[in-house]
This record gives sequence, structure tokens and C-alpha cells, in this order.
Amino acid sequence: MDWFNKGQPTVLGIDISTAAIKLLELSKAGARYRVEHYAVSPLPQDAVVDKNIADVDVIADAIKAAIKQSGTKTKNACVAVSGSSVMTKVISMPGSLTDEEMEEQILVEADQYVPYSLDEVNLDFEVQGVSEKNPEMVDVLLAASRRENVEDRVEALEKAGLKAKIVDVEAFAIENAFMLLADQLPEAIEDQTVAIADIGATMTSLNVLLDGRTVYTREQGFGGKQLTEEIQRRYGLSYEEAGLAKKHGGLPDNYVSDVLDPFKKAMVQQIARSLQFFVSSSANRSIDSIVLAGGCSSIPGVDKLVEQSLGIPAYIANPFINMALSNKVKPQSLSNDAPAMMIACGLALRSFD
Repeated sequence: MDWFNKGQPTVLGIDISTAAIKLLELSKAGARYRVEHYAVSPLPQDAVVDKNIADVDVIADAIKAAIKQSGTKTKNACVAVSGSSVMTKVISMPGSLTDEEMEEQILVEADQYVPYSLDEVNLDFEVQGVSEKNPEMVDVLLAASRRENVEDRVEALEKAGLKAKIVDVEAFAIENAFMLLADQLPEAIEDQTVAIADIGATMTSLNVLLDGRTVYTREQGFGGKQLTEEIQRRYGLSYEEAGLAKKHGGLPDNYVSDVLDPFKKAMVQQIARSLQFFVSSSANRSIDSIVLAGGCSSIPGVDKLVEQSLGIPAYIANPFINMALSNKVKPQSLSNDAPAMMIACGLALRSFD
């Protein structure tokens, strides 16, 4: 299984989240990226539950819809498995080993690191560089995921007419996309501890990066679905109607004070709680800034509320801030969807490894 593939043709970034399929294709001229195609195709409720695909055919249909909507002709894709279904570990190995020898040794030793039997998992590794503790050793990042998590995603892509070239890990995709945000942040990212809170439909994931590398991840069950359900309950709408009203407006005047504001407060509490877990686990390292990603970060004023409540500068993620757009891409839609496109963007960037 090639997770850390090098030097391949253009790949589509396909992010399979709980609420939607997000598709993105990038090209690059010189140092500048360009958005060639993009689409967001909504998923019915419960097609993806806790980041596991419940119905491969439904996912495949949504991917087909996204391909059609985007107009892309690219057939190779990169997809990710989520943090909770992936085990990653950095191990040290002798620097003198060839890739083949390293692979053999990892397979021999993997059962020490992987809590499942090896015929149930997909494994890959990537050399990170010389070990700080011992110059004769190298640090190797080992990634393992239950085979069905990988196979369901690969199968959904295949049924939609795509070939899965790379299977990545969501946290690494976010780390990849973070490089595009560096210009948005006031200080250079060296020595900076930046938290990325990705608040999706059902899951909030916190990734903490130091010097642009992931040092901590945590997932919590909280997301925009709670807001949709509250709108549904309060105003007697169907789940679909509530979702549309949330996006496009048209709710009674008391919506903001009675429903939206309490949800925003709950969201800030979730972020604060995740950050507390990090700070207490990491020798009291403090957070220098926080980047808000995922669909919920598009709610107006959320960044200001986080900043006021936590006393940390907060920014809304926009990985496309310095990119050119092809004439097929509508700037306004892309800008609305930008915070939710971080994972798709990190996956699409794998075209340029």
C-alpha cells in the first residue's frame, strides 16, 4: 500500500467527510498554485458514521456527482483515513539500511507497535531524517490502519471511476495544507505552536503543530449537525430543510440569540477543552495562535468569539488565499467553502511531492 507515494501525475484530493464529499484539483506554475476544479457534493445522513463508511455505493454516487459538478477529467485520486482509525508511531532504525531492508525489519517488528494482527492492517513508513538522539539512527514514521478503513475508501473511488493512487492520513493532509496558511499568520511559523481546530459536521479534530509539524491530535464528537438538529427541533423542519436554512438563511429573528449564539458558545467550549488536554499533556506548552477550519468556522464572528474567550489570536483557514483560479471555479463559492477544504487541499497537494 503506497501511502507516501512520490512523483506521480496529478491527483484529485477527495475528502470523504460525514456531511459531504469535497473534491479539489490543483495545478502549479512556478511557485504558484492554481485551483483547476473543485466541488462539494452533500452526503445523506448516516452514509459516514464516526468516520467509517456505512454505504460504499452512496459514497461512490456522491463522488460521481462531485466529479461531474467540477468538470475534472483527472482519474487518479488521493484519499485519507481519519486520525481515530490510524495508528502512527515514530521509531528509530539504523541509518545504514536500504529501503528494502528497512521494510523487512519493520514487518518483523511491526506487531510490537500495531495493536491488530498484521493481516488486518495496511502499513506504510516514511523516513523522517536523522535521529536527534543518535546520528547513526534515522527516525521512521510508521502508519497503520485497519484494512477495511482503507479498502472501503478505495472501493468507493473505484466505483466512481477513479483510481486511488495514495491513501493519506487526515492529520498529515492538514499539516500539508497548513503550509499554505503560513502567510496568513502574523509571525513566521518557526518555533510557533499553532492549533488547528477543524469543526466539521459531527467531529471536531484538534491538530497542534510545532514548527509546522504535527505534535498532537485529538478528536471529539461535536459538530454542525448539533446546530442543524436544534434548528430542526425548534422550527419544526426536516433535517434537509434545517440544513438549507442554516446555510442560506430565512429563519425567524430569534434564531441568532436563541439558537446560533448558544451553539457558538458551545463550540468555543469544545475548542477550549481540547486545548486544555493538549496543554496538560505537553509540559505546559502554550498555544501561540489558533486556526479555525471545517464548515462550522464559516459561522460569522466565530473567530472573534474564540479570540475574546481564549485570549489567543484566531484566524479562519483559507488555503486558497494566494492561489490563482481557473475560469471554471466560482470565486465566491470557493471562498465560502475554503475553511472546509483543508483536508481536500492537503490531499491535492500530494500531486507535487
